[in-house]
Amino acid sequence: MSNPWLSADDIAAHLGVTKDTVYVWIAEKAMPAHKVGRLWKFQASEVDEWVRSGSAASRGDGVTRDTA
Repeated sequence: MSNPWLSADDIAAHLGVTKDTVYVWIAEKAMPAHKVGRLWKFQASEVDEWVRSGSAASRGDGVTRDTA
């Protein structure tokens, strides 16, 4: 069985960041995402590998993060 496609809200919750952060990472950090019509869809396994590779690690980017 294949992994389900996740929405921007789902992947933001998975990573513990805001949806705005997800959109910034797509635009500025090549976060793996697939555009389906107007919506962005994600595979958690692709995003997890991207995070592990260190691509999301740089700080000082002015991105908002969840504090809760």
